[in-house]
Amino acid sequence: MHLELPIAFEVGSLILLTLILVADLLIVFKRPHVPSMKEASLWVAFYVVLALIFAGLMLLFAGGEYAGQFLAGWLTEYSLSIDNLFVFVIIMARFSVPRKYQQEVLMVGIIIALVLRGVFILLGAQLIESFSWVFYIFGAFLLFTAIKQAFGKEEEGDGENGLIRWLRRRVTISDDYDGAKVRTVIDGRKVLTPMIIVFIAIGTTDLIFALDSIPAIFGITQSPFIVFTANVFALMGLRQLYFLLGGLLERLEYLKYGIAFILFFIGVKLVFHAMHTNELPFINGGEGIAWAPEIDTWTSLGVIIGSMAIATIASLIKAASDAKKRGHTLREEVPHFTED
Repeated sequence: MHLELPIAFEVGSLILLTLILVADLLIVFKRPHVPSMKEASLWVAFYVVLALIFAGLMLLFAGGEYAGQFLAGWLTEYSLSIDNLFVFVIIMARFSVPRKYQQEVLMVGIIIALVLRGVFILLGAQLIESFSWVFYIFGAFLLFTAIKQAFGKEEEGDGENGLIRWLRRRVTISDDYDGAKVRTVIDGRKVLTPMIIVFIAIGTTDLIFALDSIPAIFGITQSPFIVFTANVFALMGLRQLYFLLGGLLERLEYLKYGIAFILFFIGVKLVFHAMHTNELPFINGGEGIAWAPEIDTWTSLGVIIGSMAIATIASLIKAASDAKKRGHTLREEVPHFTED
């Protein structure tokens, strides 16, 4: 199915989203601060409501199927983006980023993620248009990623990849931060600050996560417009969600299994779709495999919501139980960010 939306709706949506992102960016850089729980909650709620309004407009202009595709794609990307937050927490701690400037780091990371995902979306759409068998590859990749996510050992690295180590050997980097600046002056000489290292770490992390998220959402919809807008809405509230969840992130023990199940489910869905529309001559003589089921959008939406709900609730129950064994409540153990 091809998306049938008025061009004015698509163009208007992209312009409005760009203006919101620019306004958010200006607010962050003009007033660097640590948002309170109330502020973070309001911003997260704002972006969630905005996404739901957009889904309502999709329903109005294109019908339930496309609205469902957007919701499923948005929730999938939102789930995978939350997985990003775990890595962001590690990066912030590893490089001792001042809390006051973490918003700028996250905003830059989000912009990098949008650019990278935009490129991957264009490439992915072109591949799908030219080679339908690419769904086999996407599906196999997601199945592998899901198994690795669920059963692979977590690597405890120092947060520095080869690119960062290469940069350290060739340029002078100061020991201290100078606000959110990537360059500063020490003894009359311009040098880079550790912030450049943080930006590179965030950027390379976003690149890795884009490799997972784009094949996943193409398993929900093949519309580049829906794919891109779902990514934008998922990433827009990510910065505030980081501050809202705070120390709770590390206690969501079972979240990775929920995300792994979603990736596995979409991987299976992609393989079934590839089999159903098969054109490879060495598989079933180049004919589609009739028994291969096509999993509909609303089933996908139900699986995504159910997986994340079960994983989150189970994690909170486990975290509360562990806190009780230590003689505390979960609320007492989770640090809250304030503006102090």
